[in-house]
Amino acid sequence: MEQSRLRIFFRACGHLFVCIILLVLVLWTVAALYFDIRVAWLRIPGIAVYLFALVAALVFFKGFWKRVAGCVACALVVMLWWLSLKPSNYADWQTDVSRTAWTEVNGNIVTIHDLRDCDYRAEFDYTCQWQTKQVNLDDLRGLDLFLDYWGSPWIAHTMLSFDFGNGNYVPFSIEARKRVGQSYSAIRGFFRQFTLITVVSTERDVVRLRTNYRKGEDLYLYHTTATIPFARSLFLDYIGLADDLHDHTKWYNAITDNCTTQIFQLQAMRSQPWKLAILLNGKADEMSYKKGNLATDGMPFDELKRRAYINPAAQAANDDPNFSARIRAGRPGFPLQR
Repeated sequence: MEQSRLRIFFRACGHLFVCIILLVLVLWTVAALYFDIRVAWLRIPGIAVYLFALVAALVFFKGFWKRVAGCVACALVVMLWWLSLKPSNYADWQTDVSRTAWTEVNGNIVTIHDLRDCDYRAEFDYTCQWQTKQVNLDDLRGLDLFLDYWGSPWIAHTMLSFDFGNGNYVPFSIEARKRVGQSYSAIRGFFRQFTLITVVSTERDVVRLRTNYRKGEDLYLYHTTATIPFARSLFLDYIGLADDLHDHTKWYNAITDNCTTQIFQLQAMRSQPWKLAILLNGKADEMSYKKGNLATDGMPFDELKRRAYINPAAQAANDDPNFSARIRAGRPGFPLQR
């Protein structure tokens, strides 16, 4: 009798677990139809057809597992359609992402085309210049890490900046490329709403935008202990990614293809073990500190992070041509002579 009750209990728990998974699947499928059907007036009819098929499966199939199979089959049809959606480089892009950087490598000389340099008057009021910039790989001196927080301490936007000496920095920011009228949404980021873009820019652009013009964002700057050979390898990986995204569009995804996961897919980073901290990248600085990847001047992490906060320095520097030097001045870990 006791064994029979336990069997019934565990079967009920198993069925409940399957039902929860199915509910999540149904919610994802409805959201995919709502967000990713490109013709707006077809979205509600599309959802209605899916839900009708779902109800029909529940009514006409007899038995729990047959009904589960029917529900999964309905979702699978939608998923196959969703996976068939192809990204494109041709769209009505917002001005700041209207061009994608691409490069030419000739020995140690790297020529970066369409490097962005936007002059901001407000977050959405700006004028963009597109530069052609040459750097010599022999001039590479180091690698710096920016972490940008806009809400949760567990989630941040990751940017890396390569130091070529004499105030010559080349930052990379892997972002969601937005069309005119779009704004970033973490929920939409789970669907096929944005493509990936590697923004190669000046620091006065990509850093100052976040510290001086956007509201509620906190930016931290760290100097890494990366060796020159490693920094060189990672730089070449980054320009390779920029070239690849220039030629072959890829969907952005808030979990699988974002500003941090893309870094860990680069050749130079593949030796790093995959950890949850890659997704919860707001703790990337603490993780890097523990692994000895940040220059610290012997400080405990809490003190290092407090002094890595650059918003006030960036706001004070603003239009200064020496913006990059001023946001680093006196900050722990940075060499006195840059």
